[in-house]
Amino acid sequence: MADYDYDLFTIGAGSGGVRASRVAAAHGARVAVAEEYRVGGTCVIRGCVPKKMLVYGSQFAEDIHDAAAFGWKVDNPSFDWTVLRDNVLKDVDRLNGLYTQTLENNAVEIIPQRATVSGPHEVTLADGTRKTARYILICTGARPHVPACPGHEHGITSNEAFHLEAVPKRILIAGAGYIANEFAGIFNEFGARVTLINRSDQLLRGYDESMRDRLLQISVTKGIEFRFNASFRGIRKNDGGSLTVSMTNHDDIEVDCVMFATGRLPNTEGLGLEEVGVELGEKGEIKVDDYSKTGVDSIYAVGDVTNRIQLTPVAIREGQAFADTVFGDKPTRVDHDCVPNAVFSHPPIAGVGMTEGEARNKLGSIKVYQSDFRPMKNVLAGRNERSLYKIVCEGENEQIVGIHMIGPEAPEIMQAAAIAVKAGLTKADFDATVAIHPTMAEELVLMR
Repeated sequence: MADYDYDLFTIGAGSGGVRASRVAAAHGARVAVAEEYRVGGTCVIRGCVPKKMLVYGSQFAEDIHDAAAFGWKVDNPSFDWTVLRDNVLKDVDRLNGLYTQTLENNAVEIIPQRATVSGPHEVTLADGTRKTARYILICTGARPHVPACPGHEHGITSNEAFHLEAVPKRILIAGAGYIANEFAGIFNEFGARVTLINRSDQLLRGYDESMRDRLLQISVTKGIEFRFNASFRGIRKNDGGSLTVSMTNHDDIEVDCVMFATGRLPNTEGLGLEEVGVELGEKGEIKVDDYSKTGVDSIYAVGDVTNRIQLTPVAIREGQAFADTVFGDKPTRVDHDCVPNAVFSHPPIAGVGMTEGEARNKLGSIKVYQSDFRPMKNVLAGRNERSLYKIVCEGENEQIVGIHMIGPEAPEIMQAAAIAVKAGLTKADFDATVAIHPTMAEELVLMR
């Protein structure tokens, strides 16, 4: 066997890359990771983690308002964006340090440079240094997509949202996926006037229709404005710093900030992949087999860069499976079926398995159970916002093929429910389980 500098060279230190590198090193491999920005990747640095902290911060707006009905006197409350922003960024620094420490504790060499692939077993660093490796793993993640319209340079993406100097008084958010709806809820609770525009006429494509409709209804009630079937014509910066946005099918709108949340593209540009024979898809995603291997035997890829399922826990599982397969003598495939998901909107949505529409199209004979209720906390607070839970069952034995819910703490409840769906349990199994009362989660075992 050829003498390489490393057994594994990982490009990208996000969730998937860190897990793969750490586990490979634990299996005895000599590992190096090249990361041009910070260790931790999108989730830790500019995605799931800091965003969830903003969600927590924004939820206090409603909690403080509701507190009066529970006997609390909260006079003249105020919100300081800079305090939350700086505390969030401080915690991101902490996590960046922990991820770095994890790699160092496992004897993984961290190279703070961009790396490109220059051969089946070779990478080239930004300073021109060449390194060889028995295997190369691509974990470069994805980046926000920015529509090509005149004036697009005046907009921001979710990357920059965590660094704003102040909460915009008026913000237009482009997109209808989970990022768009999450930031719409966040900024609305912080007092911004939020307008969300989308090219189609629906939110959250791929989620259960009942959940999407309920979120739209609640969001409108909260004051978020929606403009559907709208595409950008252009963005013009005005003398006072505001932005005028023109779009199809709607009047122009003047805002203080435009945020693009129109999907994410795999980071493969300029990596040299096609030159060494790695096949890319239409969106630039790396094509891999069930074991995350590309068409080049020595080159693998995991995480968002493959565009299989762009979720952090999936990337982590793929990284673990790669390391166990290649260095642990334990061939492992990741099951991408029945992966639970959540939208941290206001209120949040969570789901696992087939939607009602998917089940009807694929299975034909199904039965659907629903619970439409007002959470106890909302009743006392005088808040009319209702939650909706849905269970989708197949066949005579009523095996549960999907669960979907919108309401407070839905993602927390869904994690345990997802285990039941993955295990193939039936409606009768749920019915046989005693409820925990009084909770919202008990609705899952009380539907008739």
